[in-house]
Amino acid sequence: MKTRYFTYFFLLQVLFACGQPDVTISTPNHTNYTIDVIVPDLEIPWGMAFLPDNSLLITEKEGQLIHFQNGQKTNIENVPTTYVRGQGGLMGIAIHPNFKDNNIIYFTQSSSVGSSKSGGNTALYRAVLQGNALQDVSLLYKAEPNTKKGVHFGSRIVFDNDGYLYFTVGDRGNRDVNPQDLTRDGGKVYRLKDNGEIPTDNPFVDVSNAKTAVYSYGHRNPQGMTKHPITGEIWTHEHGPRGGDEINIIEAGKNYGWPKITYGKNYTGTTITKDKALPGLEQPLYYWIPSIAPSGMTFVHNSAYADWDGSLVVGSLKFNYLERLTFENKRVVYREKIANEIGRVRDVILGPDGFLYLAVENKGICKIVPNP
Repeated sequence: MKTRYFTYFFLLQVLFACGQPDVTISTPNHTNYTIDVIVPDLEIPWGMAFLPDNSLLITEKEGQLIHFQNGQKTNIENVPTTYVRGQGGLMGIAIHPNFKDNNIIYFTQSSSVGSSKSGGNTALYRAVLQGNALQDVSLLYKAEPNTKKGVHFGSRIVFDNDGYLYFTVGDRGNRDVNPQDLTRDGGKVYRLKDNGEIPTDNPFVDVSNAKTAVYSYGHRNPQGMTKHPITGEIWTHEHGPRGGDEINIIEAGKNYGWPKITYGKNYTGTTITKDKALPGLEQPLYYWIPSIAPSGMTFVHNSAYADWDGSLVVGSLKFNYLERLTFENKRVVYREKIANEIGRVRDVILGPDGFLYLAVENKGICKIVPNP
């Protein structure tokens, strides 16, 4: 009886996966908003975080941390040396939930520290922002080993409602080993306390030789992560290969399948695996075919856009637009292009003023303003 039930359940999984509707993306001729460039002349602005005074921290991939305030850009001093290679650089940024009291910020960068091997890997840092300089800089986590491969570093940072910090590290181009091996970094979502300690209820703390900071695994290259404003769930998206970019809701200890299952193919068009679903492996909430090369995402909530509230917005590096997705019962029912042809959207956040801010390569930080 157990076997029959398990087989039936698995067949339902497969049918559900294969039956995901093909939601056509809409490209309306919008006249109801304008796009203002508020921070010009940036090369690859990778991440953004607003401070309580409404000034803005911006990471430039080449290693500069910029403070934008009162129309002026100032480089923050004492940023650790960034190992810049391929997709790696200065990446994710977040402020402490109690920043008003402690001035603590967090950032991820590709770094060459901490390994006997040459190259680099993703590192998470914590520091105190004092004026225009970092103080008490501390390395909280460094993925190992270093490698000269220039791909799949991750990496975003998000706090949940309980004050735990989540960050992502891509598989570092070693798909056949890292994502499915709990003793190795790469292809994972990690969870730490705000001081870098491992939470005692992390799912793999009692697993022999496991990386105990790991919260979920089987990821390829998660470059988008955000907290759902209502449920508090941690949502991610990740780059697939050729096709198969995914949106996932992250749960403790779950295996999200890469590369055992995927809706994508090799860049040459050859098959990675014939399997799109297997027992014990999570199905994506949504997947894109063809790939949009997603980077950065946020929910629209209590915003300046009444018709968009409840949507998820995702930047597209490949197609140069911001995508808005609406959900019913956690299934995508509508897709829409916003800011079409604006350029490679590297990040998107909802500002404290309720407006969306986009980080666009070779342009700067843009603000979407509804027309009166």
